[in-house]
Amino acid sequence: MTTSSADPLERAPGRAPRRALVAGSVGNFIEWYEFGVYGFFATIIAANFFTPDGGSEFEGLVKTYASFGIAFFFRPIGAAVFGRVGDRIGRRPTLILVLLLMTVATTLIGALPTYDTLGAAAPWLLTLLRILQGLSAGGEFGGAVSIMTEFAPPGRRGLYGAWQSFTVALGLLAGAGAAALLATVMSEASLGDWGWRVPFLLTLPIGLMALWLRLRLEETPAFRAAAAGEATTAPDPAAPSGGPEPVALSSGPEPEASSGGRERVTPSGGPERVAAPREVAVAIVLGAARIMGWSAAGYTFLVVMPSYLQATLNATFQQALVATVVANAGFALTILPAGLLSDRIGRRPVMLTGAALVVVLAFPLLNVLQEPGSSAFTQAVAVFAAGVVVGLMAGPGPAMLAEMFPTRVRYTGLGLAYALSNAVFSGCAGLIITEVVKHTGEADIPAYYVAVTCAVSVLALLTLREEDRRGAPRGRARTDGKNGVSKENGESKENGENGGNGENGGNGEGGQNERQEETPCG
Repeated sequence: MTTSSADPLERAPGRAPRRALVAGSVGNFIEWYEFGVYGFFATIIAANFFTPDGGSEFEGLVKTYASFGIAFFFRPIGAAVFGRVGDRIGRRPTLILVLLLMTVATTLIGALPTYDTLGAAAPWLLTLLRILQGLSAGGEFGGAVSIMTEFAPPGRRGLYGAWQSFTVALGLLAGAGAAALLATVMSEASLGDWGWRVPFLLTLPIGLMALWLRLRLEETPAFRAAAAGEATTAPDPAAPSGGPEPVALSSGPEPEASSGGRERVTPSGGPERVAAPREVAVAIVLGAARIMGWSAAGYTFLVVMPSYLQATLNATFQQALVATVVANAGFALTILPAGLLSDRIGRRPVMLTGAALVVVLAFPLLNVLQEPGSSAFTQAVAVFAAGVVVGLMAGPGPAMLAEMFPTRVRYTGLGLAYALSNAVFSGCAGLIITEVVKHTGEADIPAYYVAVTCAVSVLALLTLREEDRRGAPRGRARTDGKNGVSKENGESKENGENGGNGENGGNGEGGQNERQEETPCG
């Protein structure tokens, strides 16, 4: 029996998947640790950089969240620039560059003089560093998820991709824990004077450790195969995400063409249709719509909540941080099980459940926090539940996005989809909620915001193919051109191990998604 030489998994070292998880995760941890710290210390940063003359609390928060949001709007630029680099020269060198930029920018925020020392230049320099962070964060997600999912063992892309979201939760928890610890052991005056700098400065040693890990990281087999001009595969026989016409097709009999595609000849001799820009653009927009509820609810419940509780519900800084830690705990505990479950039953039912629950529970959960008579335990359950429903979307989300794009455009495609969604619905969450509450006095604005965005995500998630509702059977080969893979997957069906009934064939272990990354964009 023969084994396909084009299968990158056959050449992947045994430790490479675990190494990819660690190296990919640590950059995400730093990114979200910093973003969490910035959100948790928003009121203090506002006082030091944006309202030195005693402006109103709302005014300072609006300016602080404007700076916060600017970083998000530079994420799509970072995703496009670094994604293009990562799809051309490799995931590993690009992720190293992104990590260096992120570490330097975050450390400099901790050392930046305040308005009282530097004058009007201080808020502008802070905003510039936030822009650099936005660029690096835009380049981080696509590369990290590509690394994790392209190294994932068969049937485990959902679980491996979920580690990206899990390290987001760990980063936010670490940021909240650092803020809570400092608020406990330091006086309010010391915390506002210099204590807030400590969490930012801690990024430097963490970043150096992350750099060491990424320098030891190998390039993914899928990218190496694609760079060599092979009709490559992604390594997971989990359920695909489905959608519109394919953007790239594996070698073999010519499948249905969609508009704008072009062909080239692969080393195996078969035609391969390369992605058309319009198809990739459609997939990016669809991917952003599918995760907009995750973006909006995640930032509202997990990052913006402390400032909302303080400014609107008159909670103390410590109370707000404890509530956020509890919400992030629910988020973290749900992510990996949700990713694993999506490997078994499909991405669609798990993510739909999370988005629908946010729509149904947003107002009741917020009302529990607003009710003066609610016990501390009841409020803790409410914020924990908020974290859980976000985790149901965040667990399968990275794998769902990765499955929408082939290797040659994966870094760029999934990075842009995620960055666009976060730019609009995460970066603007604090600004929108704070400004609207200020002008309307309506305390339920956060519930309206997350309910509407999750309702849109429900509609977008319904476009996932029917087969994803149950999860595609392991080893079921795709046999129609529309699904992007020919009947023979570019190989002989009589090849035994690689053929119709073999390991990579129609009834075998990896038949379906060993060719996944040439599956539909969408």
